[in-house]
Amino acid sequence: MGKPTGFMEWPRVHAQKRDKQERVGDFKEFALPLAPEEAKRQAGRCMDCGVPFCHQGCPLGNLIPDFNEAVYRGRWREAYELLSRTNGFPEMTGRLCPAPCEAACVLAIDQDAVTIEQMEKEIAERAFAEGWVKPRPPARRTGRTVGVVGSGPAGLAAAAQLNAAGHSVTVYERDSRPGGLLRYGIPDFKLEKSVLDRRLAVMEAEGIEFRNGVDVGGSVSFRELRGRHDALVLAMGARKPRELEVPGRELAGVVQAMEYLEHQNRLLEGTGQKDARLDAVGRRVIVLGGGDTGSDCLGTALRQGAKSVHQVELLPAPPSVRAAGNPWPRWPLVFRTSSSQEEGGERAFALMTKQLTGRDGKLEALHAVQVELLREPGALPRVVEVPGTEVTFEVDLLVLAMGFTGPEPGRLSEELGVKLSPRGTVQVDARFATSADGVFCAGDASRGASLIVWALSDGREAAKAVDAWLSSGKSVLPTRGADCAF
Repeated sequence: MGKPTGFMEWPRVHAQKRDKQERVGDFKEFALPLAPEEAKRQAGRCMDCGVPFCHQGCPLGNLIPDFNEAVYRGRWREAYELLSRTNGFPEMTGRLCPAPCEAACVLAIDQDAVTIEQMEKEIAERAFAEGWVKPRPPARRTGRTVGVVGSGPAGLAAAAQLNAAGHSVTVYERDSRPGGLLRYGIPDFKLEKSVLDRRLAVMEAEGIEFRNGVDVGGSVSFRELRGRHDALVLAMGARKPRELEVPGRELAGVVQAMEYLEHQNRLLEGTGQKDARLDAVGRRVIVLGGGDTGSDCLGTALRQGAKSVHQVELLPAPPSVRAAGNPWPRWPLVFRTSSSQEEGGERAFALMTKQLTGRDGKLEALHAVQVELLREPGALPRVVEVPGTEVTFEVDLLVLAMGFTGPEPGRLSEELGVKLSPRGTVQVDARFATSADGVFCAGDASRGASLIVWALSDGREAAKAVDAWLSSGKSVLPTRGADCAF
């Protein structure tokens, strides 16, 4: 906790953002840091709630009241040590996590929750600025080796923990640089890549080896990789996009969200070539999908200089406050406005795309119809069309941001005998073990597309299981949320 009466004295204060007109002119991060005194007050709002439900809300089990108390008392280094016990990447979650911990904050029952996500960022940035983040290579090596396939958040978390346990870890990444979706799927205005690179530098200094440009399942087989290591951790993510199956899908001007975002990120990195297909400048853009990926596409289109941008979602707009069937501490299903949506564009809800049309093979229009959710007792809600509500949008660039259906497993099953679930994800048991001996899986590849904080949690838990498997059943790694040094 912070100050016992702090939540009654100080309102929640969000971090300031750069002016909208300024920030859409570049791809730099939009959020500004809190002033130290304001950070102290925000940490001080952490109340003496008795049962910290924020622990339950955080998949990592972060020691939230403890680090808030430390910040309020001015003990920033202690706050960093507390936070880093459970979260090896607070500078990432402090920028990218939707903060389920805040949804579970007791203060959120009838007030604004404690600014937990922002506090993670403030603590992490203070730690880097003060030089507290230093490489900590293990004191001894076990002589066992682990290969990690994929360098997104799950892969990085697993690699960091396994290396801390003394195993020799090699991370295999098919792209030219490590980071996975953190590098190529998240826009720089949410995560500047210098933030990622400084963490990767620490990991390399700790002894983790990154091998980039290695297409596991392609140029290197899964079978060959399993033969190189004592254990494998699969952390390939879930990048298989959901498709739009309507007439006209083949028209030029229809692209997938990850292709669109990756192109822009590679341009900023200096490793990509400009592709007119993926440039929104002067074009009428529709982003199909209302989630985080769709919002990232909207912000990117605005920065590219789109003539207009519409973000279209299939489901109706959620209510402005919690519905009766969505009580605290569940995740609040309420209407939200992202930083990109603040910047411009228009949003449309409850629209189902029926057809795309164009001329000379080029997209010109999207035809949709209004829908509503039909709720019947004992059945799942159904989306039904509303007769006579057809609408047409003029469009030159349609970005499909409708989510992801699972990983791209390649020849994983054929080469290692790894079983897939009915929905196409890698099947694992309670200890993240696959059906193949010595092969484990973490993050979106087994869970399905989810939050960065779940990927980090899965990576840490999978690492603990791998360590136990390599060490005759006993792991030196911590349990979730435990008070430990790793």
